[in-house]
Amino acid sequence: MTAKVELGQSGLFVNPIGLGTNAVGGHNLFNNLDDETGRELVRRGLSEGINFLDTAFIYGPENSEVLVGEVVKEFGRREDIVVATKAAHRFEGEEVKIDNSPAFLKQSVDDALRRLQTDYIDLFYIHSPDEHTPKDEAVGALKELKDAGKIRSIGVSNFSIDQLKEANKDGYVDVLQEEYNLFNRDVEKEILPYVNKHNLSLIPYFPLAAGLLAGKYTKDTKFDDLRANHPLFKGDAFERNLEKVESLKEIAANKGVETAHVTLAWYLEKDGIDALIPGAKRPDQVSNNLKTLDVTLSPEEWKAIDDIFKA
Repeated sequence: MTAKVELGQSGLFVNPIGLGTNAVGGHNLFNNLDDETGRELVRRGLSEGINFLDTAFIYGPENSEVLVGEVVKEFGRREDIVVATKAAHRFEGEEVKIDNSPAFLKQSVDDALRRLQTDYIDLFYIHSPDEHTPKDEAVGALKELKDAGKIRSIGVSNFSIDQLKEANKDGYVDVLQEEYNLFNRDVEKEILPYVNKHNLSLIPYFPLAAGLLAGKYTKDTKFDDLRANHPLFKGDAFERNLEKVESLKEIAANKGVETAHVTLAWYLEKDGIDALIPGAKRPDQVSNNLKTLDVTLSPEEWKAIDDIFKA
């Protein structure tokens, strides 16, 4: 049985490997998704000891929350499962606006509770910052919902260091979700030190850099999705990045484990990172993600990986 870890000081205890569910019903994000397969991803995770599910309004939109809610209800033992969701996207016709206003966030929590078929949400994030709402006011609205028992903890996502400081002015923020991987280490400059100083928990998204850090690709790999225009996958930069991944693959091969597991294990050794939420499109990938917990990096291996990607 995997020992659970607390997310910062949130009072939420989770398996360090959770499940990101943007491919559970996220038809606006991925092609050719099947809802029953999405349900199976969540079932597989829960049956194998994952208790931390990360979803959002915009995955679908709405559909991911609905499917996650169905499986959580079917599974029972709601108190054993930590459900995180997010809101900030507001549709005006075809246009999407970002809204952090207290009224919108309160309505979003009520709507998410209904879709998830639950009485409370364990972790609710402001998904992205808007340009006009003071961040302490936005978080203050979530604190009211926490006091009312509708949410158990408060998160923010995609916030700059200044926005994070404003949001956490009263000490109400528990968890921060930001893009972070071995290629994109911007959060190490100011955000991660702040997280550690204030006992928050940072949950990285894009941890495998769309599969690049899983060692899946060669210089001949062609992309027809979001990767096609991503700077990591273009031209000379892509070839340089593949060279770094080759060094990472050697470390993994010497340990007899997969490259993705070494990558994920590296993050879990960082102060301030308590849990990860890798996604999956197939049930066997959910099971495979859990093998990360069997990987222990020596200080020398951890530093070797650090050095490869600092170069």
